[in-house]
Amino acid sequence: MPYAEGRTIHDADSHLMETPTWFIDYADPGVRDRMKPLFVATVKPGEASLIDEAARLHRDPDYRARDEAEIMLRKNWRATGAFIREDRSQALDLLGFASQLVFNTFANKELQRAEHSGDLDYAYGLARAHNRAMVDFCSVDRRLLAVGYVPLADFERSAAMADEAIALGCKALMVASACPPGHSPSHIGLDPAWARAQEAGIPVVFHVGGGGRLLDPNYFENGLPPVPDFHGGAENFRSVDYMAIPYHPMQSLATMIIDGVLDRFPRLKVGVIEQGASWLPGWMRALDSAQTAFTKNEERLQRLELKLSDYVRRQVRVTPYPHEDAGWIIEHSGDEVCLFSSDYPHVEGGRNPLARFANSTAGLSDHALQRFYCDNFVDLMGAALAGVSAA
Repeated sequence: MPYAEGRTIHDADSHLMETPTWFIDYADPGVRDRMKPLFVATVKPGEASLIDEAARLHRDPDYRARDEAEIMLRKNWRATGAFIREDRSQALDLLGFASQLVFNTFANKELQRAEHSGDLDYAYGLARAHNRAMVDFCSVDRRLLAVGYVPLADFERSAAMADEAIALGCKALMVASACPPGHSPSHIGLDPAWARAQEAGIPVVFHVGGGGRLLDPNYFENGLPPVPDFHGGAENFRSVDYMAIPYHPMQSLATMIIDGVLDRFPRLKVGVIEQGASWLPGWMRALDSAQTAFTKNEERLQRLELKLSDYVRRQVRVTPYPHEDAGWIIEHSGDEVCLFSSDYPHVEGGRNPLARFANSTAGLSDHALQRFYCDNFVDLMGAALAGVSAA
């Protein structure tokens, strides 16, 4: 019996658990020689032994016999289909989701750092290696929707990378939520990249980790003892970091809306993934407040056809965290915006996200629930779902 049953559910956030050298094998020679293994602070000590142990477990018949019973209990490399691509179809069957949008786990900060390094050959070469690896992992099953990365540092290269990622088979184009170096994400020079996504009928997405450094490190110099992070480790991700997660996507997306990107590309869809949604209702109100306050003197606002929050409802889709009050968020932002996500196989997704979402959305209508679990994802993904039978 699958974990999810009784309705069609699409998963807007899942991951592969790449090994430290995963992307290096997919890079062109000139870039490959410059790439370093990817680690995060929570797993770096003894990381290789964790991966080796997980690989051994996945070869153990007794362990594999418990795949179904433990599908939501195993996390990171221990999870079924986390890094062995041939097992991911089985994982999806056991999960019961109609499709999964698949992101990397460890690469976003390095992709964003490379984009700001000034070395465009490396930045775009790294993105190319990432995209090849993601498509290859997802190639085993049409329900797995690979997310590629497009740096925005150079106008011509960004449009070319969007073309390349789409041709390669990426089903969504991820961009950093932090401002690109030297220009706004709303710059008209990036219009050809947005046009590629709109023409292909696939979304542009922001994901946590694409904002670079979340906070000034001085916020943690408080004279108090250090606190453990979310995983129980030291100084990687804590409550104060958590509060800063939506800052970059809120600012970048607001700027794109105000400067008319969603007006110029009315069929372009934007996903804000794994960055929470409690901020969403107030942010939408703030957009409309800014429009009211500044329209008199800003021609860019005068040219827009819609109320700013209506661009959000028409074109932006956001994933609440399971621990947030998703029902309240939907009630105050509209049925059109929010999406279900599991974060499989990460610890942050929890052992039972469906139950947590069901609890917070218990007062919503069947129509609103249908949109949350299925229809808003179908709207976000567009042509990317072609060939996925459950869509």
